[in-house]
Amino acid sequence: MTPWLAIIGIGDDGLAGLAPGARLMVEQADVLVGGERHLSMIETSEAERLRWPTPFSTLSAELQARQHQAVCVLATGDPNWFGVASRLSAELGPEALRVVPSPSAFSLCCARLGWALQDIETLSLHGRAIELLHPYVQPGSKVLALSHDGDTPSAVAKLLCERGFKDSRVTALSHIGGTDENIVSAPASEWNDDMQVADLNTIAITCLASDDAPSIPRVAGLADELFEHDGQMTKREVRAITLSKLAPSPGHRLWDIGAGCGSVSVEWMRAHPSCEAIAVEPEPDRVAMIAANAATLGTPDLEVIAKPASECLSELPRPDAVFVGGGITEPGLGDQLWAALDVGGRLVANVVTVEGEGIVASWQSRWGGELTRIGISRAVPIGRRQGWRPMMPVTQFSIIKRASA
Repeated sequence: MTPWLAIIGIGDDGLAGLAPGARLMVEQADVLVGGERHLSMIETSEAERLRWPTPFSTLSAELQARQHQAVCVLATGDPNWFGVASRLSAELGPEALRVVPSPSAFSLCCARLGWALQDIETLSLHGRAIELLHPYVQPGSKVLALSHDGDTPSAVAKLLCERGFKDSRVTALSHIGGTDENIVSAPASEWNDDMQVADLNTIAITCLASDDAPSIPRVAGLADELFEHDGQMTKREVRAITLSKLAPSPGHRLWDIGAGCGSVSVEWMRAHPSCEAIAVEPEPDRVAMIAANAATLGTPDLEVIAKPASECLSELPRPDAVFVGGGITEPGLGDQLWAALDVGGRLVANVVTVEGEGIVASWQSRWGGELTRIGISRAVPIGRRQGWRPMMPVTQFSIIKRASA
């Protein structure tokens, strides 16, 4: 199939910054597609101009209706990096596209700052919750983030201060490569609303932790006190073991049944930016805790279903892994979960009651898998000395679904 849709990455320097081949595709286009800023860069063309539609989901249909014309989409920098090209490739097929990237905002920022791009964490905050930044805020890390608007750098600085990273340097780079290029830089603690930053900007962060900053690493097993909870939660040590059995992988989806405060879902999503989770929890107070923990720990896109599992599982997208932390005595729950998993899916259930142990033992007799007893003790003061206080033992069932099962 001959590509019929050109997607041209264009920088702040407009047509002048394009390679000859890319410039020719723009000049010969019958239809130019893009935002107002991009279209205004092409002053002499008589092509039809199609601005980003609302809702954006109608764009593919608009393009397909012009398939027999020379259609050229204009996008910022590298259209494959937090850009429109990946979406159109998924909807129209990669064979329909001819993508010509320009230097991305991240490449241009690294060129200005002298940073090595391969060592940098990158994300987009454009149209997304600022809390997504949390997992990237780690001592010594360097982060580049696409802004939503001119207020985003101040919001980032505020988040850093709240996390105990007030000495981190926040640099807003605007219109890089264009005549309006501007760079504003200051420690997070010194940022204020009077600092003028254009809406089109990228934020560079050098993370510097204060001595009293809490440690919130990206590995499984965050401290219990980092979560808002009512005492009924998967404790730190058990949670780390549980996540190792669930084995989060990029793009995989978790069902967290009886999610409690959402600690397992949150840590699943922190494992990789593309991990998804659906927390099923019928108790209203705990639903509020899940939302609070998701925002505080950097997973604001965690989906919460405030219903019993029996009322919603049939409506949910299929999971790659399932964790049962509560509600295991619901009739027929095991059969529903097993049927929902594809081959290679993982099922993990933690129980602390005799009744729960009976259920997971029956699951093992039917499907196989492993039963593990987890006993954790923590040292506590006993007068002037210390002794061991055991936590309630947890029986864990875990299995990977095989083709023969």
